[in-house]
Amino acid sequence: MHSNKETTAPPDGGKEAATPPAAPSHAAGHKNMLQLIQLRWIAVCGQITTIACVSLGFGIKLPMPELLQVLACLVAFNIASQLRWHERRVVANGELFFALLVDVASLTTQLYLTGGTSNPFAFLFLLQVTLSAVLLEAWSTWTIVVITSACLAGLARFSRPLALPFDPERGIASLYLQGVLICFALIAALLVVFITRITRNQRAGAAQLAHLRQRAAEEEHIVRMGLLASGAAHELGTPLATLSVILGDWRRMPEFSQNPELIEEIGEMQAQLKRCKSIVSGILLSAGEARGESSVKTTIGIFLDDLAEEWRGSRPVDTFLYENRIEQDLPVVFDSALKQMICNVLDNALEASPKWVKLEAKREADSLILSISDVGRGFAPAMLAQFGKPYQSSKGRPGGGLGLFLVVNVARTLGGTVTAHNLAGGGAQVELTLPLAAIRLAEDAHVD
Repeated sequence: MHSNKETTAPPDGGKEAATPPAAPSHAAGHKNMLQLIQLRWIAVCGQITTIACVSLGFGIKLPMPELLQVLACLVAFNIASQLRWHERRVVANGELFFALLVDVASLTTQLYLTGGTSNPFAFLFLLQVTLSAVLLEAWSTWTIVVITSACLAGLARFSRPLALPFDPERGIASLYLQGVLICFALIAALLVVFITRITRNQRAGAAQLAHLRQRAAEEEHIVRMGLLASGAAHELGTPLATLSVILGDWRRMPEFSQNPELIEEIGEMQAQLKRCKSIVSGILLSAGEARGESSVKTTIGIFLDDLAEEWRGSRPVDTFLYENRIEQDLPVVFDSALKQMICNVLDNALEASPKWVKLEAKREADSLILSISDVGRGFAPAMLAQFGKPYQSSKGRPGGGLGLFLVVNVARTLGGTVTAHNLAGGGAQVELTLPLAAIRLAEDAHVD
């Protein structure tokens, strides 16, 4: 297991996340350490059972005091490990390596007391080597191989004899062959069970790492869009300002001021020019600027009421239902980015369902939840599976699918989430969840 560390930037312009996630490799390492602890408990139970069967069932004399001392030390080490790794979440390669070394030392001591290489359970060294190959880095694995080989060679030369005759002519009735078969079955079963679990842990860590890389790629995409939007805004700013000045001059010129039709057309041109400026500002905010300079102090109720009224008056929607279920209003800070984020979802719902759109606001615990519903065709299964990814759209036009992508990223920057699902009776619902801590006024943060 390689102990590569992953770091993530704070989600909101310098604000630190409350609990940064552990690196995927370290998270898998913690699960693998717990698997080793569980395996050690099984080994302790198996050793106690084996000692009892050999001593009482077959009447073979064993050095019981020394064996029980080794078992007591192994139990104490496992209890200490369980207490330590129950609280601590980060497990590196060195800690797994040390844990396996303790297991090798325990097995070597027990084999030394019970016949060394003549003990059929000497093959349990293969279990340690296999686990190290799965769990550890390459240098650690080869170190385990060298250590176990040295232990096995030492046991072949130095060990207490065990009165267990090697009589293969008896076939399956031979105690040695029975021990070999039991040892093989035990190793095979443990390897299948625990390597399956360890592999699952590593796959989960790899999936989390892939998710972090995908998120980093999406955030890089947002940054590139922001740079393009910023450049476009600077380029468009000068000609738009020039056109605004020219139209103002035309309005005051006698040739135009005395002609009502021309004055009306100039007014329409100025309105469209103002709209162009608003679109450019909106692009800048949508391109990733989570908290713009246009932040204003207000309350949740006032902000949502004004937004709903403005959206209803500027969109050709037949029926727009707005339900504000927030009982206790709170002073908050909202800006154009948040407003546009909500409007983007409402606009998408309007495109899917021009006849009926619903906005519902409520508060659950420390979160603001906005639910936007429509009665359209709903999301295709493929779109739901890739919800919030760039260029996922059913509109069939170039560059489509960025609206929800930007919504998801603005919400995520504030520590919130965006989810979508189809309704049972037809239509779809998108739910925005924003933590109140991200929008509440600092001086009101302690008030509930």
